[in-house]
Amino acid sequence: MNFVYGEYLISDHKEKIDLPAVKGFLARSYWANKRSEEIIEQSIHSSICYGIYKAEIQVGFARVVTDEATMFWLCDVFIHEDHRGQGLGKKLIEVITQSDRFKNVMGLLGTLDAHELYEQYQFHRNQDRFMVRLPDDLRER
Repeated sequence: MNFVYGEYLISDHKEKIDLPAVKGFLARSYWANKRSEEIIEQSIHSSICYGIYKAEIQVGFARVVTDEATMFWLCDVFIHEDHRGQGLGKKLIEVITQSDRFKNVMGLLGTLDAHELYEQYQFHRNQDRFMVRLPDDLRER
């Protein structure tokens, strides 16, 4: 899938992903800064990934984990700092949630600071239902 948005291309073609760029951003993020490069690579390999590109340079990313029948988990969404404020994050979420692949599948995500963005795409806060189990190497002992 390729979608043109102004001078940007949104694509789910994994061969276009700039792994060093994605690893660099995730290393600076609050949610993935403890992941090893090997874990990041495995997560990309095992997921459906979307990139945003301007003249072949990756400026955005999102990863989707799914069974393609009952649920998807949207994660690792980022827009490079130099390209924010242009609606790229909104367009990326719209492309994913309105795709034939995911529009009729329950979506989940976690965020500390972007609730209003995701609420525009019919995600709702649900603090009473979901639980989290951290992997052994991230749990406080």
